[in-house]
Formats: sequence, structure tokens, C-alpha cells
Amino acid sequence: MPDDTPTLGLRVVESLAAVDATQWDACALAPGAAGSPFLTHRFLKALEDSKSVGRRSGWQPQYLLAESADGTLLGAAPLYLKGHSQGEYVFDHGWAQAFERAGGRYYPKLQIAIPFTPVPGPRLFIRPGPLADVVRDAMIDMLAKIAKDNGISSVHATFCSEADWKRFGARGWLQRMGQQYHWHNAGYRTFDDFLAALASRKRKAIRKEREAVRREGLAVRALTGADIKPRHWDAFFAFYMDTGGRKWGSPYLTRAFFDILGGTMADKVVLVMAEAEGRPVGGALNLRGDDTLYGRYWGCLESHAFLHFEACYYQAIDFAITHGLRHVEAGAQGDHKIQRGYLPVPTYSAHWIVDAGFRRAVDDYLKRERPAVAQEIENLQQYSPFRKENERSP
Repeated sequence: MPDDTPTLGLRVVESLAAVDATQWDACALAPGAAGSPFLTHRFLKALEDSKSVGRRSGWQPQYLLAESADGTLLGAAPLYLKGHSQGEYVFDHGWAQAFERAGGRYYPKLQIAIPFTPVPGPRLFIRPGPLADVVRDAMIDMLAKIAKDNGISSVHATFCSEADWKRFGARGWLQRMGQQYHWHNAGYRTFDDFLAALASRKRKAIRKEREAVRREGLAVRALTGADIKPRHWDAFFAFYMDTGGRKWGSPYLTRAFFDILGGTMADKVVLVMAEAEGRPVGGALNLRGDDTLYGRYWGCLESHAFLHFEACYYQAIDFAITHGLRHVEAGAQGDHKIQRGYLPVPTYSAHWIVDAGFRRAVDDYLKRERPAVAQEIENLQQYSPFRKENERSP
């Protein structure tokens, strides 16, 4: 512990019930967090209370807290003990296999993350003030110490902010890059304004896709707040279970989670529902931050051409424009998003590996992977659907 901060205390708690919500949010929603709903006490506690995280799921909460002598929360990290690498979206299965082939034990490991949520943002929640940097560094060093003292192979901070990534790197953590596809609002007043910014062929393709949805007689609308009724959650949970069961085998989020989300965070939810003759057939769940709409889950019980693009991408863009939001983050993977206005951006993760030999091997791998990822992002930019400077809009 730094000599000039003798009053700073660090401890781990296994439930957010032990942490005052106002104090948690004062750290989690500090400047730079963009008002992300995923960082809040009520979202993370909803995961706990619904048993979406816990022993059953293999995500056991171990929240790290940094406190002053009077009990004021100065920093926090959403930390989980894990016996697998599922639900993370930054893949380290190859690392686990290599370490275990060499005679090591990769699991359990520690994960600093928002469970099942590949949304970039701070992973060290720090209350603004003169001790902010000291608290941040003390927490980073404590995370490494916890792993070493408890025989845990590694600690992973996934989808962290670039600022956190650099801070972890300065403390000796390994740095990894990935990519996602985000849409950015260039001051559009309407969806047609957005379309006018696209090359003619791309613009026509989107119009055809949206028209195809309408020709199938589907009514698609975005609901938020009190407009979301229990029947909408019933329908969406069926969509979620169908998609989750096919893609993941065992979906993490329980039915209770959606009830709690609707009861405590309806103001942050944007639920896109598609109906055929009044019958719900598909939908997409988004959460809203201060300036960003975050796409999270999609599902359907009937196959309709282009409904996925309409519900997940075009409705999100339309909502963002109407409500003056600057960004839409549509989740992990999917280069098909580029043609729909979502361009590649880098994502960041930081990794602490206790075993020195294994650490050197991973470091060598990441030194080669980072420039490859950066090059891929640059290459993908050439597929941008936006008009060149000298192309006319109709």
C-alpha cells in the first residue's frame, strides 16, 4: 500500500447486498462511464437476485472494494471467480488448453467483467478525487496479489476502457485487442438522413430489406418504460431461450432476471418487438445509457426475411436518432454489420498470469496478435457503406 494513503482499505465481498447502492454508483457512473446501465448496482444486483450469476452459473461474485477509513467507497471492481471461460466473448480456451497440457491448472480464474455482456467500459470503478490514481493502482496490484495468494492462475479484465487498459499495462499486465462494430450518429435528424450518407447501392439494399419486413405484414416497434408489459417479457423470454438454447446450450439469464429488469430498470430498457397479426414472433433487447444504445439479445420463433436486421440494427439506429443518442453498440462479432452502418472499432482486455513461463508465452502471442487485429480493423474500413466525398446523394 502506498505510504501516502495509509487509510485505504481493500476487501472482497460476495454480494452487492453488502454495498450501498448510492456509493457503488458514485464510483461506477463517474465521468468516462457514459452512464452505462450495465455498471450500476441495480443491474449487477439483478443478476445476483435472479440467480443468473452464482454457483449454478459458474460466475461467483467476489467484488473488490477500496474504502477510506470512514467507510466511503473509493473504488470497486465487478470481480467473479470462474471455473470455465463461457459467457465472456474474449476467448482464452486455447490458453487454458496449453497451460493444462503443460501440467498447470488454469481454472479457477478471476474475471473482471460484466457477466455475459461484451459492452466496453470501465472495469475499475473509481470515485473522482485526488486519490483516484492511487486507488486505481492499489486495486490493480491487489487483484494480482489475490490470484497469487490463492493459487489462482490468472485475472482477466475484459472489454475494459482504453484508459483502464493502459493503466493495467503500466502495472505489468498483458494487453490484448479485439474488435466490435459500432454505429455513430453524425447529427442525423431522421433515418432518411442516415441513408442519404450511404453509397447508393447500400442505401437501396437497406430500403429493400426494410420493405421486405413490411411486406410480410410484420409490425415492429420499440417499447420502453411503462409501455413494456409482462406479456412482452413473456414473449421475449421465449425468444431468448430459443436463441440461447441453439447457440449456447444453456442460457444464463433466468426468467426472474427479466422480471427484475422490468421492475427496476424499465426506464433503461428499449425492447423491440415484432408481431404478425398481433402475435409476437421476434424481438431484440437493448439498454440505454446517457449517449449510447446497447444491443444485447435477439430471438425469434418464426423465420421472416431480414427481421433480424430490422429488429437489431435499423430499429436501434432509428431510436438513437429520434432520441439524440450518439452511438449504437450492437454487440460482439458479425462483419455483416458493416454494410448496415456499423463500423469496426477496437476493444481492449488486460490479463495477469501468475506463472512466469506461461506469462512469457502469452505475452509473445499477444505481441503478434495486436498488430494483426489493428490491421484487420484498418482493412475492414474499406468496406464502409458511407459515401465518398465526391459521390452525390440522390
